[in-house]
Formats: sequence, structure tokens, C-alpha cells
Amino acid sequence: MHIIDGKFWANKIAEELKLKVQNLNKKSIFPTLAIILIGDNPSSEIYVRNKEKKCTEIGIKAMVKRLPADGEEQKVIDLIKKFNNDEKVHGILLQSPVPNLDEKKLMNLISPKKDVDGFSTVNLGLVASNDEHILAATPKGIIKLLELENIDVAGKNVVIVGRSNIVGRPLALALLNRDATVTIAHSKTVNLKEITKTADILIVAIGKKHFITEDYVKDDAVVIDVGINRVDNHLYGDVDFDNVKNKAKAISPVPGGVGPMTIIMLLSNLISLVEDK
Repeated sequence: MHIIDGKFWANKIAEELKLKVQNLNKKSIFPTLAIILIGDNPSSEIYVRNKEKKCTEIGIKAMVKRLPADGEEQKVIDLIKKFNNDEKVHGILLQSPVPNLDEKKLMNLISPKKDVDGFSTVNLGLVASNDEHILAATPKGIIKLLELENIDVAGKNVVIVGRSNIVGRPLALALLNRDATVTIAHSKTVNLKEITKTADILIVAIGKKHFITEDYVKDDAVVIDVGINRVDNHLYGDVDFDNVKNKAKAISPVPGGVGPMTIIMLLSNLISLVEDK
């Protein structure tokens, strides 16, 4: 059994991004990320602080604009348009979830050329057409982890438990682009255990603490845990790590697996957008 250390790989990629930022600075280009945070969701505050911290470490300028949860939609629209038109802003992030407003509508107002999250209909559509220049950060982090760990997906049976637009759907498309055989399972799937046991690579993003136990996993499978479940100030994955680890060939832990890769892939997307200009 091998533990996939996402923190180790994220730190290595961060060093590479630092060098890219330094080279851009020499050309008087200063990568800048605008973050829009609506409301006072405690989890969103933590995520935004973590993104600000990582931006600072790499040399990226982070501009955080906070708006009230009960604010007018037009103010958010105007702010997005302002950042779209600001040449000094290279990427725009609308922190999810967005309370009381139409999140999908607002996401699609962000210019695809500044959509670091890769959530816009345009960028999701490009991934579906096998053009992955901007792939959503968590799927991109998972794909990168598999590549760095020399886990080839071509021809493998990959089962993804979870069908969200943030993880499951774009990840399935990205894996298909790499010649994997992909099955998406979810809360309505019948005989889930029989399906997950066919997986050479099992990726779980269902949002339920320790939902996957050893009887869902075949011998020597690769298990990627995307779950982040906060219970009594502790983080737990969707996979019962201690129960599954001795059955898996390789497994990612929570915390320290996919999570660190998500933030670094977001910033990798930003640098790609800067370099495109």
C-alpha cells in the first residue's frame, strides 16, 4: 500500500509556479487574482484565507472583495464586469456557495479568459470537446496526482462516486480524454457496491464521512478520496482510510491528499491565463 502525498506534490508545483511568477515579474507582469466572497460562510472564509496565503507564498497578488449575503445581484454583476475589463486582473474567482443569488448565472458572467475555476459553461464545454486548457481545479489536481504517481488511466476502469459540476462531471470528461473507461455513480445508483468493486481506480466525491469501506473496493485498486467532511473540528474523507488502506494499492488521505492540489491547480490555471496574453 502506497499513500499518495498531495501536500508533497503541491509544494513541488508551488516552487515551479514561483519561478514562473518571477519570470513574469521581470517582464513587468504581476499575476493578480480577484476573489469575490459573498456572505459570511465560515467554510468559505477558510477557503479564501487559504487561497490568499498560497497566493502570497507564490508571489501572486490576491484582491478579495467581500459583499453582504443580502446584497443586490446587480452589485455583483457590476463587480464582475469591472474585473473583466481590468487588464491588471488576470483571474476572477467567485467563491462558492453563493447565498441567495443565481450562482450559475454569475459564474457565466466571468470572462472565460479569466475563469480560473473553470466552471463557466464555455470552459466546461471546451473540456467536453477535449480542450482542457482550463480544467476545474479539483479534477485537474486529481489528474495531476495520478500523472505524478505514474498511475496510467488509459484503458483502466475508473469509477467516480459523485456527479457534481465541480468534480464528478468535469473529471469524467478529463479521464475520457485520456482513454479511461469511466463510470459515474451517485446517490441514486443501484447496486453501488458491485459497481465500485469493478474499479481499477476509485474516486470518491460524495460528501459523506467514511462512506466507502473495504467491501466497496477490489484488491489492489487505486483509491482517491475527494471528500472533505468537517465533524467536531476534524476533517474526514469519504473513504474510511484505516479500513481501506491495506486493501488498496495506493490511496490518498484526508487531509493531505487532493486538498492541497486543488488550490495549487487553481493558481496554475491563473498562470496559464497570464501566459496566454
